[in-house]
Amino acid sequence: MPETATAVRELTFGEAIREALAEELRRDPRVVLLGEDVAEAGTAFKVLKGLVEEFGKDRVIDTPISEPGFTGLAVGAAMTGMRPIVDIMFGDFMALIMDQVVNQAAKVHYMSGGKWKVPLVVRATMGATRRSAAQHSQSLHAWPSHVPGLKVVVPSTPHDAKGLLKSAIRDDNPVVFFEDKISYAKVKGPVPDGDYTIPLGVADVKREGRDITLVATSSMVQVALGAATMLEEVGISAEVVDPRTMWPLDEKTLVESVRKTSRAMVIDEGYFRYGVTGEIASVIAEGAFYDLDGPVRRLGARHVPVPFSPALEDATVPTERAVFELARKMCNKS
Repeated sequence: MPETATAVRELTFGEAIREALAEELRRDPRVVLLGEDVAEAGTAFKVLKGLVEEFGKDRVIDTPISEPGFTGLAVGAAMTGMRPIVDIMFGDFMALIMDQVVNQAAKVHYMSGGKWKVPLVVRATMGATRRSAAQHSQSLHAWPSHVPGLKVVVPSTPHDAKGLLKSAIRDDNPVVFFEDKISYAKVKGPVPDGDYTIPLGVADVKREGRDITLVATSSMVQVALGAATMLEEVGISAEVVDPRTMWPLDEKTLVESVRKTSRAMVIDEGYFRYGVTGEIASVIAEGAFYDLDGPVRRLGARHVPVPFSPALEDATVPTERAVFELARKMCNKS
């Protein structure tokens, strides 16, 4: 659906998420929201504040502290005609609902010969540097991306967050929607006032460039854009590409960008080993092999549990300086 509104406002990432949810709850009575502290508390991040006052406790539902229980309930509700949105307060708790999401929601359409659908959205947070320690700071978006039958979304801007969330809610497939918790209040940007959607599976070039492609996800898009500004000061033109969805993955846009620039770096806050950076690097290496001037390089989270110590935690995730230094070496400007 094209953007139909003319007015544009500046919203935070969290405000854009809330606006998308409110509009979809108004639009479709089958949409319900459930999870821990989603009603009066508005979640730990206050993103949902005020929704229960407008839509009531029958549609904004506080649940017991049992992620497997209320996610299983949502899978059943989706199979019988509802369009539930499950709020998983911290993405680390995806570990608790893998059976419901991976073995049930992702498989039902295939095991029923296409007769059943599971239009379910699982909202989960991601991202470190909030000082929440090892069990509340991971970025696990690679997990569901590995599973056939699931779509996985990782928006980086308020504009994308609203449009992609609305598309996810309207999709007949189960979608896992990851929101960077630091971005809720920190990241601001223009958002059209009105109904619009962004199709899943379409990447976005956040900044055009000539010398190197920086493929970045979620909060790392802001890191890549900051590094691109630094690189410009030393004569390097960096293109920043945001896949926006891990699956479907817009391989065409990624490969076309690298064919133009001849160099590629992939930046992700998920764990470096067996993760998103490896998959995207492989796609680029296979699709643009003869155009590359060197190997695809990667930056991801260190392969350690996220520390509680601020100094140590900050050292586990990619930074603007790290992206800048590596890109400068790749462009022979060291």
